[in-house]
Amino acid sequence: MTWSITLPDETSPKPDSTVTDLTATPDPSLRSAAAQKKAIGLKPVAKKTGPAPALRKSISYADAGVDITSGDRSKQRIKMLARKTFNRQVLSEIGGFGGLFALDLEKFPNPVLVSSADGVGTKLKVAFELGIHHTVGQDLVNHCVNDIAVQGATPLFFLDYLATGKLEDMVVEKVVQGISEACRANGCALIGGETAQMPGFYADGEYDLAGTIIGAVSRDKIITGEHIQIGDVLVGLPSNGLHTNGYSLARKLLFEVAKYGPDHYVNELKDKTGAALMRTHRSYLSVIKKLTGAEVVSGMAHITGGGITENLPRILPKGMGAVVDLASWQPPPLFGHLQQLGNVEQEEMLRTFNMGIGLIAVIPAEKIKKAKAVLNRANERHCIIGRVVRGERKVSYN
Repeated sequence: MTWSITLPDETSPKPDSTVTDLTATPDPSLRSAAAQKKAIGLKPVAKKTGPAPALRKSISYADAGVDITSGDRSKQRIKMLARKTFNRQVLSEIGGFGGLFALDLEKFPNPVLVSSADGVGTKLKVAFELGIHHTVGQDLVNHCVNDIAVQGATPLFFLDYLATGKLEDMVVEKVVQGISEACRANGCALIGGETAQMPGFYADGEYDLAGTIIGAVSRDKIITGEHIQIGDVLVGLPSNGLHTNGYSLARKLLFEVAKYGPDHYVNELKDKTGAALMRTHRSYLSVIKKLTGAEVVSGMAHITGGGITENLPRILPKGMGAVVDLASWQPPPLFGHLQQLGNVEQEEMLRTFNMGIGLIAVIPAEKIKKAKAVLNRANERHCIIGRVVRGERKVSYN
């Protein structure tokens, strides 16, 4: 039985001097517990009776959708892939609480660290459809490398973040394999990251991918665009395609408006839609190093989300704008087909897609001959697409 306290009814008559003291010690002559509780005004309350509750099954993390054992197996594979990128500056192993990297002060006297973080965006949706996962890792690394290389930085190390609902070992391994290959190609080390299982957060077969890169540049070698002058020449370097931007619009036009499937061959593209969309975001690091080594650039812009319209002004000094000649290059057929499918306005195209130009180098007019020689020796296709003019950090087209 359990017990509850019963308070006296305030409306009932009671002796003037009678007070029930609930803290008083009961009469020791009342031997039973029931008699003692009755003496101080407690009354019994009957418990519900019934069968004893059944023993519950022990629930594990795996029952909630997180397979720790599978995660551990993936970590071992990731360690092997990451080690392939290590150099003597890496002082830690994969699996610690933080990655350790010793900066080479002989290579970078008076060093400045340069960092960038990005993702792959809805290009991943195409990767899921096609089951192609190793190239998105390359997309991620190359995008981040370009972002810091245009400021004169050399990539040092990379950190990745992959989150999924259900951990698929082979998928994770393919993604990290692409990251590892791109890190080696760009001369940076994959020193850490995070693989998160988040059941119920992502749909089956889907994941998200992001990364952070750290690079270094000597202070006197930083390229910010501050030395750009009116009359400087804009040199455009070609992209491989969409790279990693504009995929929400591209997917809508190709898959919803045109009703193409990922394996649909399109005559206008001379390719299948999936293959055209999955072309890898290229790295410009090698050619950037050649241009900066020759000391011929005043500034560089990586053309990503926002297109030339929004990215080129990021490096223009106050009081300067740019004029871009749209007839100076021929965009790949994918861009024209997208515009036709959606009757997309030219302005919208130019601020959504790179339109076939992935990098713009700003070259002083007196150095353009030398710059072109450097690019030709590197077998790098390029074209003069415009000039820097007076203005307020805007791009105009003709």
